Amino acid sequence: MKKLTTRNFVLLALLVAIQIVLGYVNIPMPGGLHIVFNMIPMAIAAIAMGPLGGAVIGGAFGLISFLQCFGVLGFSGMGAALAAVSVPLSFVQRFFPRLIDGLLLGYIYRFLKPRTNVHAACAITGFFAAFLNTALFMTSLVWLFGNTEYMQNSMAGRGLLTYIVASVGVNGLVEMLVSTIVTGVVGAALAKAGFFDKK
Repeated sequence: MKKLTTRNFVLLALLVAIQIVLGYVNIPMPGGLHIVFNMIPMAIAAIAMGPLGGAVIGGAFGLISFLQCFGVLGFSGMGAALAAVSVPLSFVQRFFPRLIDGLLLGYIYRFLKPRTNVHAACAITGFFAAFLNTALFMTSLVWLFGNTEYMQNSMAGRGLLTYIVASVGVNGLVEMLVSTIVTGVVGAALAKAGFFDKK
């Protein structure tokens, strides 16, 4: 995306609005994590507008996630507990993984596009949207908050790997499946409608 065209501006605004709505749509799971689908608009932005578009919507996802620590645009119990420990670290943990995810998705799609058909490239990008969101979120969670009382209580004496697998096992699988399917379908439809950047 070399410059912000009217089409790109409208699509970004629509995707941010969808991000806000999806902030209220989640499936609570034990351990404080929820199944969320906010990575889908991020993948669509990365597909349609490249790394910059993915980063913009990833940043919106991260900002919404951070605001949920304070009951704005939804609520995250885990986020509230971690913000009570450190607001700046909570911002870093919630914002930057999503920003980086969106940026990487733009490059993943650009790599896949000439090597496979559009539907497969979109679906694989959707898979990585959820996979990277989970991997980056959990890595930053453990790195920044692993020694806090909240995390130690959540781990309940389990090893780090056991905690991560137990915490995101079902979440991650559901998010990856849904993101792969929906991003593949929506991305292919956007391609047919001419919403992709040419480069």
